[in-house]
Amino acid sequence: MTALDVYDLGIPAESRFGYAQAIKSGDLVHVSGQLSFDEAGDFGPEDDVAAQLDRTYVNLDKVLTHYGATRNQIVSQTLYAVDLARNAEVVAQGNRAYFGTHRPVSTALGVIELTFPGQLVEISCVIDMSLPA
Repeated sequence: MTALDVYDLGIPAESRFGYAQAIKSGDLVHVSGQLSFDEAGDFGPEDDVAAQLDRTYVNLDKVLTHYGATRNQIVSQTLYAVDLARNAEVVAQGNRAYFGTHRPVSTALGVIELTFPGQLVEISCVIDMSLPA
């Protein structure tokens, strides 16, 4: 039986909603939807797509670091954005800036709202640790 490696940031939302930030099973790491929480577990900045996207990718990098992974090992990404039609170019720019030349498969979904008031972005992904870093 494979042991699960569970990663948490220790923020209140994890226990409130009952989820882990990521779980490694075998060579795969399944990453929960990352948000723009800061180190204190506060959400923000409200209503700024670019800033939320940047902060969300910072949080995703914490998960990568925990597992000794790199962005090049992300094989799949699901991105949720409020009012995606209006924010598509900002989201696309942020995504390209984060991944550079690496191109994981990706699904971008436009949604009416997300969990927190003012939340505009959420990103989940799958990391394949068997790939070269």
